[in-house]
Amino acid sequence: MKTAAIPPVRVSPELRQAAEDLLREGETLSGFVEEAVRRNVEFRQAQLAFIERGLASGEAAKKSGKYIAAPVVLGKISRRINKARKNAA
Repeated sequence: MKTAAIPPVRVSPELRQAAEDLLREGETLSGFVEEAVRRNVEFRQAQLAFIERGLASGEAAKKSGKYIAAPVVLGKISRRINKARKNAA
């Protein structure tokens, strides 16, 4: 598969310098930018998938007429958080 180029991005000299200051040994600015783009793409894909699952769940609940009350859900979340905190301590 051929590679494609991302258009050059104009940034302030301060932003470029800040990015260059954070480069790790052997890392290039191009590699840094590629990683940033890749992570943002992955984040947005995950975000869209999350929203799609939520909308589908809402539609399924609407069709079935079966809902879980907010206090029940919040109680489950609270118990999970408390358990995680105990395990972390």
